[in-house]
Amino acid sequence: MTYQNNFKRYEKKYLIDEKQYRDLIALIYCKLEYDRYKKYKICNIYFDTPQFDLIRESIEKPLYKEKLRLRSYGTPDPEDFVFLEIKKKFDGIVYKRRISLPYLQAVDYCINGNQPETHNQITNEIDWLMSKYQLYPMLYLSYDRLAMRGIEDPQLRITFDSNIIWRVNQLDMTKGDFGNVKMPSGQYIMEIKTNGAMPLWLSGVLNELAIYPKSFSKYGTIYKEELFQNMLLEEGGFCCVE
Repeated sequence: MTYQNNFKRYEKKYLIDEKQYRDLIALIYCKLEYDRYKKYKICNIYFDTPQFDLIRESIEKPLYKEKLRLRSYGTPDPEDFVFLEIKKKFDGIVYKRRISLPYLQAVDYCINGNQPETHNQITNEIDWLMSKYQLYPMLYLSYDRLAMRGIEDPQLRITFDSNIIWRVNQLDMTKGDFGNVKMPSGQYIMEIKTNGAMPLWLSGVLNELAIYPKSFSKYGTIYKEELFQNMLLEEGGFCCVE
């Protein structure tokens, strides 16, 4: 796969059901096409403080927020390349910067602080973020993604995420995709990604199907509905590093 390592774009999320999904695909099919890989699994390890300070701040919807995660496309083998990425949002614009490393090197960098051979501005930003917050791996989160892009405007992307799985132990991506199910079948998190304004034809389709934006953070929802109660069991929170 060929991947872009720097992004700047607008992103809007929607929570839709099976009927809305099927109706939408039928109406946009002439304007969009499946991307090269169509459907794939995305696996993530989210880094945070033992008290989940980053996600707690994020769900307060500040003007600026940031997160650090390790991401793979499918379950990686130890030598497979994965992405270590910073995702920031400021004033409605999403910025993403990432580096690619073999999985074991990425873990060694994040956990043990051993620098990768290639050092650049992005690794400097990762170093600063890790040092500022004293981050640890805190959550495994995966989902299936169906991706489409505009035929006339390839910068327009629409993704549909489903089958969310999460766990807070065995935070080793090579162990496979297992854990707690968060999203029931028949629901999708749709995300529209653009470099500017949404096309008028797409706005019209969304209005026709009564599909409206809904803020939805996968990590934030799991924290609020699952992890927060666990934190109350132990003073000062808990750490899931193994």
